[in-house]
Amino acid sequence: MQSNRNYRQIEILALFAVMAVAWPARCQTGTAPVLASSASPSRDDSRTGTVAAPQNPGALADGSNYVIGSDDLLNVHVWHQAEMSGPVTVRPDGKISLPLIGEMLAGGLTPPQLQSNIADKLRTFVKEPEVTVIVQQANSKRFNVMGRVEHAGSFSLATPMRVLDGIAAAGGFGDFAKTAKVYVLRPTGSNGVQKLPFNYKRITQGHDDSENIELQAGDTVVVP
Repeated sequence: MQSNRNYRQIEILALFAVMAVAWPARCQTGTAPVLASSASPSRDDSRTGTVAAPQNPGALADGSNYVIGSDDLLNVHVWHQAEMSGPVTVRPDGKISLPLIGEMLAGGLTPPQLQSNIADKLRTFVKEPEVTVIVQQANSKRFNVMGRVEHAGSFSLATPMRVLDGIAAAGGFGDFAKTAKVYVLRPTGSNGVQKLPFNYKRITQGHDDSENIELQAGDTVVVP
């Protein structure tokens, strides 16, 4: 009975986490980031039940198609204008503040679009400005891991990650984790939630890899 109550509590907390992440994601303009290359896959050891962390979890492989969102850390560089260059964080309203220009919208734009807008604004002050915008930290696209893992919490989707990568980011399975009953809660339209199964044992034994799906912003991986 105690085990069933704990399982139910984890599931309820996971549902709240999914809705909390999904709501701001639906309010943002644009689509999820499309990156040029996938993250390095996780290594797993079916004999020990451990999962190794993915390589370079915080680096964007190619940010040209990435849609900027709130809390993203950008690096704006204006050629030969050091006082106008540096890191800037996107505010919850999707705007950033820059010297000379002041406030301007960044959320919902790709880095090349933002570069063009900044350059247009700077032409009043700088002749033929050359602007580069790099997404230094993709903080707006996140997923959750809850339950019996070493470090439950919210993690960045800076690069494409699958369920195994997400569990690795959380430090791997904790004691007494039901590795065959892991599932992903994914927000759908109209405040709905889809439950997607993930059987770690079947995947690591090579029976079926279809459940090791690519994670999306707002997903919650639940480890009972």
